[in-house]
Amino acid sequence: MLVMNSPETTLRALIEESDNIVFFGGAGVSTESGIPDFRSEEGMFETKKTFGYWPEVLLSHRFFLNNPEIFFKYYRKNLIHSSAEPNAAHRALARLENVGKLKAVVTQNIDGLHQRAGSRNVLELHGSAARNYCMECRAVYELSFMVEASGIPRCLQCGGMVRPDVVLYEEGVDEQILKESIRFISAADVLIVGGTSLNVYPAAGLIRHYAGKKLVLINKGETAYDTRANLRIQGSIGKILGAVVERAT
Repeated sequence: MLVMNSPETTLRALIEESDNIVFFGGAGVSTESGIPDFRSEEGMFETKKTFGYWPEVLLSHRFFLNNPEIFFKYYRKNLIHSSAEPNAAHRALARLENVGKLKAVVTQNIDGLHQRAGSRNVLELHGSAARNYCMECRAVYELSFMVEASGIPRCLQCGGMVRPDVVLYEEGVDEQILKESIRFISAADVLIVGGTSLNVYPAAGLIRHYAGKKLVLINKGETAYDTRANLRIQGSIGKILGAVVERAT
């Protein structure tokens, strides 16, 4: 375990000394932008109460094909947050990339907030709600189309069903995105992991590819990798990263 005056001071030193940082993030990064974590205990039970199914069922490939009306009702209510804005964590990471220290953001989120904050090299493991396409003719649609559509969104060109370019349960993560994520994580000097309990696979398994000794975990609760971390900070990722990066750059 790395030790200095305080965990924040240690993180600041790591950032100042490195120009090969990679960030791996989960839902906790976006909750500070007002986007609820549907995998949280509260989110799970609220979904079951309202829709009669657990989120893993509603967001499965099979359920999507067999019950598209219910799928899109749940999807619009819980996974589209077009009014959400980037928070201090998103802005801090964009700043680190801008000064040449951060090489990549690997994210499990689909909200596109990293890009809106200014990050350019973002690897979206689970796709993006900002991208949508017709399952028949492959015509592309923006997020606004999905927001404004009612019921099952239909292609304006062929009438086919338009789906979000997100990875549903029972679907595989894009192999190229996985390879790129592994490449950056494997080569990283400092790996900062934030806003995730590291319980969702295969994404969480990517951390195993980091062989360095500067693994930083920032999370409000415990994670599956706490005992392997070289530095662990509990608290708000926005407040922690925002303050540390401002002082380090």
